[in-house]
Amino acid sequence: MRYLTNHLPRLGTLGRPASLLSLSLLSGLLLTSCKKDFLVENNPNAVAADNYYRSENDVLLALNGVYAALRDNNGLAEGGDLYGEQRSDNTGTNDNQSNAGEPFQFNAFSLLPSNSYLQNHWTALYQIITRANYVLAGSEAVTFAQASTKTQYQAEAKFLRALTYFNLVREWGDVPLVTVPLTTPNAVTANTFREKKEKVYAQIVADLTDVIASPLPDAQSAANTGRVSKIAANALLGKVYLTMATTLDPATRTANLTQAKTYLTAAYSKRTFGLLREIPYADVFDVTKKAANPEAIFRIVYRQGDINYSSRIAANYQAQGETINSLRPNTGVGGNVTPDLVLDYETGDVRKDFSIKYANAAVVKDYFITKYRDASAAAGTTGYGGNDWLLLRFADVLLLLAETNLYLGDAATATSQLDQVRERAGLPRYAVASATASYSAKYPTLKLAILHERRVELAFENQRWFDLQRAFTAQELVSYFQTKSQTNFGSAQLTNFGLKDYYYPVPFNEAKLNPTGMYQNPGY
Repeated sequence: MRYLTNHLPRLGTLGRPASLLSLSLLSGLLLTSCKKDFLVENNPNAVAADNYYRSENDVLLALNGVYAALRDNNGLAEGGDLYGEQRSDNTGTNDNQSNAGEPFQFNAFSLLPSNSYLQNHWTALYQIITRANYVLAGSEAVTFAQASTKTQYQAEAKFLRALTYFNLVREWGDVPLVTVPLTTPNAVTANTFREKKEKVYAQIVADLTDVIASPLPDAQSAANTGRVSKIAANALLGKVYLTMATTLDPATRTANLTQAKTYLTAAYSKRTFGLLREIPYADVFDVTKKAANPEAIFRIVYRQGDINYSSRIAANYQAQGETINSLRPNTGVGGNVTPDLVLDYETGDVRKDFSIKYANAAVVKDYFITKYRDASAAAGTTGYGGNDWLLLRFADVLLLLAETNLYLGDAATATSQLDQVRERAGLPRYAVASATASYSAKYPTLKLAILHERRVELAFENQRWFDLQRAFTAQELVSYFQTKSQTNFGSAQLTNFGLKDYYYPVPFNEAKLNPTGMYQNPGY
């Protein structure tokens, strides 16, 4: 048969390719034998990959398609809380009936390899990588008026590929490492195996190093909001090195921490403000101020009032009977918040009243997420909001620096960086807080104090699970969860949490492609 993967979907008016094939879908198409004539005909809505890239504008349009793939809520976008936040101790759902109970499996620590949401997440992430790989390969076939334009486009694709692999390797550990388009059955077969996580990290580092060395600007102009910058690359590479330091070979810990500090410092030094207190916490998420948001480093941009490109997070998170998030009425409980998180906010923390609210409706009687709001007339009763989804911001970088400096033995600098975040939140400095019995009992070490601060500062930004992975070994994480109060977690049984839960199971449809090379994670 003619391989469907030798074609790129046609580009629409916005330069967004339709879906390119993920590893699993690609394998399924390539490895199926066909005899019927109608199965071997060319897709009339497709363009052969070999013929698609004719000009540098074609590369740009395909690159826009990589950015478009970021919007998939099964991947890294605003609706991806199921795969991050609900895996942690911040949010969850007590509904174990809807959708065959599959969403409930994530925060109940009863995840099955056959879970369709897990498969969709894997596919969405490899969708981004597949598109990036096509851009990188296709750009080599085009003559550019200026070599710097080619390097810039490739740098953007490499950043998006690195960002995606960073999520994959933290969620699954060893994963298939694909850096070129797969256009034949033999190519698919040769790449259907899990590469060791150390090699995946090496590729992530290589990609981001290239981005930092590229002609990309330190920060993008307002007209290019949402595109990759060198600040974003430095921030992400610093986070990658910190994760490597705390989760890989201890022998490389100090070297990785030193690199983390270098790149995080490089990112933070490029900020356009002085101290964090200059930016009110609410302003970071204010849709009327997002165009000039000085704290944003890298984000997915949404268009207010646009049926196709609007944000739905404010409306979706709103509870029945409430109007603080959106003008669109909601009949459900909204974005769930665990009592465990509610109790972690300190008295006087301005982030609590901004981020969560108690809903009195009879069907709710619980806290829901209010961090994302767009109750404007432009968003209307349809809930087509303009909230951008922040993937990297400066408070995140500052707390990552505090974490890094602590591990390097510089507690004084770590404390000063922690205090900057606490000051904006209206809280006393760490030295004062740690002298109180209640605070010191909950956070007896500076490490736990930083972890706590990241939890309340970055709540509902899908950071918490990865923070826990960095802070604890698998066995320590088991102990951490199982010492918590079951009362504060509803129907999700904390006793389910075990060593297996440090990583996700490999989706069943992926593992069966190569039972040896796509080996399952322990415990599943």
